[in-house]
Amino acid sequence: MPNKLLLLLLICCNCSGSRSQVVYGDNKAAGHYLATRGIRLYYETYGQGTPLLMLHINGGSINIFSNQIPYFSKHYRVIAVDSRAHGKTVDARDSLTFEMMADDFNALLDSLHLDSCYVVGWSDGGISGLLLALRHPEKVKKLVVSGPNLWPDTTGLDPFIFHWLEAMVDSMRRLPPTPRTRNDLKIVELDLKEPHMTLEQLHAIRCPTLVMGGDHDAIPSYHLWQISRNIPKSYLWLVPGSGHFVAVYKKDYFNTVVSDFLQTPYIKIEGMGMLH
Repeated sequence: MPNKLLLLLLICCNCSGSRSQVVYGDNKAAGHYLATRGIRLYYETYGQGTPLLMLHINGGSINIFSNQIPYFSKHYRVIAVDSRAHGKTVDARDSLTFEMMADDFNALLDSLHLDSCYVVGWSDGGISGLLLALRHPEKVKKLVVSGPNLWPDTTGLDPFIFHWLEAMVDSMRRLPPTPRTRNDLKIVELDLKEPHMTLEQLHAIRCPTLVMGGDHDAIPSYHLWQISRNIPKSYLWLVPGSGHFVAVYKKDYFNTVVSDFLQTPYIKIEGMGMLH
């Protein structure tokens, strides 16, 4: 069934090896809803300190950061969000865009009276993170994006993955149009239709940015390099022997590298510094 294919992402998350008794994404003690922009946006908060917004992958939820929330909440105020039409954030309407999601997150930060925060976005969450930095630049102090893409074709996504998504959508369109199947179709189609950013647009991102992904990511390494090269203050980290799920299967590397990036001032490496 196509629904089962869609849930593979969640299965990978749940097999991430986290042994915590806390069920991230379904924790009443940490959960909150914000009524905003026609939806009830669900989010959970953990820890104290500088706010750190976590934005998940397509088809996922807060739970996919089960390896990151306990690590970063020791030093940050982690704000993990179920994106529009995902997890506990229900959106029955047909339309869905990354711009809508980015504006949802901006509204959440406004509701929490936060003028800025760190942002960690994975896959679709990374796309939303880039758009948040473009549409609401004052809100993003530092940005980490793992496996984002700028456009929806076989150069922004690996051809195998792109055609696999096309086949999944074709199958899902033949299913009975229940609320669940309509929502599943909407979020899978999102990655076939969007985003539509240009390399030139990235020049406007002023916050220090870490672009990352696996060296065998669903997002081609050259595309990740293009993204990094066009953000003025950026680093690029390609993880050897990894695909799209760096935050799960290389969680210790992921957490350490992201933590170092957030704690260390950005330094532009140029001139003779390139030989160091």
